[in-house]
Amino acid sequence: MRWLTGAVIPTAVIALIIVPTAVHGWPTTLAGTVFWALVAGGGIALSWWRTHPRASALTSLGLFLAAFALPGGGWVPATSVALLSVAFAVLALGWSGRAAWLVALGAAAYIVILYRLAEMDSIVAAVMFTVPGFVAGTVLRLRSKTADELALRARELEEERELFATFAVRRERARIASELHDIVGHAISIMVIQAAAGQRMVDVDPERAREAFATISESARQGTRDLERLVDLLGGVDVQSPDLFLIDEMVARASRSGLRVTCRFEGDRDGVAEPVVHLAFRIVQESLTNALRHAPGADVRVAVGVDPTGRALTVQVENDATIAQESPVVGTGRGLAGLRDRVHEIGGRFRAGPAAGGRWVVEAHLPGPSRHTNTARYPDSGDARPVPLDVSPHPQAAL
Repeated sequence: MRWLTGAVIPTAVIALIIVPTAVHGWPTTLAGTVFWALVAGGGIALSWWRTHPRASALTSLGLFLAAFALPGGGWVPATSVALLSVAFAVLALGWSGRAAWLVALGAAAYIVILYRLAEMDSIVAAVMFTVPGFVAGTVLRLRSKTADELALRARELEEERELFATFAVRRERARIASELHDIVGHAISIMVIQAAAGQRMVDVDPERAREAFATISESARQGTRDLERLVDLLGGVDVQSPDLFLIDEMVARASRSGLRVTCRFEGDRDGVAEPVVHLAFRIVQESLTNALRHAPGADVRVAVGVDPTGRALTVQVENDATIAQESPVVGTGRGLAGLRDRVHEIGGRFRAGPAAGGRWVVEAHLPGPSRHTNTARYPDSGDARPVPLDVSPHPQAAL
């Protein structure tokens, strides 16, 4: 197909210049022969308009101008003006932007010079043979430029789509990994700790050993239910929306596991958005798991409240200092970091770190709607007001 396109100009030169000249009669003088050769050469120079439009147009127009400037020029067929129009079209294709305006001024000067040298009867004829071709070339150049820009934009959009799809997959994987970490980590931590306690008590205090094994069984069943719920969610099955009352159940299970924990609620628990409730539940779960691992025997205080405007939820979990001891469960360091990322995704604030007196405090401020506010207090030991802390190295941060 390319060779066919490249043969158009030579064919046009043969049809518009060589054949009419042969019919009329070949030049008999040297000046006439040079004149004819310059005109034919100007037409042939347009053959490279696709690959070198600037050089092709300038060479063609230069040869045409040289032919008419030659003293004693010969006869040229009127059909050759079609090649002059093509040369002006190629000239318009070669430049864009501000350079195109300079080329247009040069083309106007060329028309005036050509009018003088060719001794045309009317400037209108010179304009008719050149300006339409230049305009056509300009339109073709602008159209080609627009098509290139659209193609580039399409490629950019496709790359952005692929990048977004990759990011969405990674984000979903991270979310699933966080959910699995929260579910499995909490259940396994309780089972490992209680198993170690049961082994120590099986001969000394069989009753407490049975309680430890009962706690292990309950944790395993709860972990299984949580995993089934996660599988249902991933499978698109409608699952009952969580509410803040689940925190009561989790605190009660932690208390049965041997953790000395109290909980306090403030505000209307029914008015908080579902994603915020779920995240608050995970924050409390992670904090209790850390306290069970790294602060056994310490008092733990949980405070959850909706602010007076009913637009935000504050979660704070605080545990007292404890004597450092080796934990039977080794953390991975992903728990608090994952919570911080999820809180920041919804525009909230998350801080965790040591506080005065050797305490450890986890605090989160989660934006969310609420209908109205009232107060319901639960057993509490100590002040549960928010404490602004930054995440810093601490044994409990290595979950």
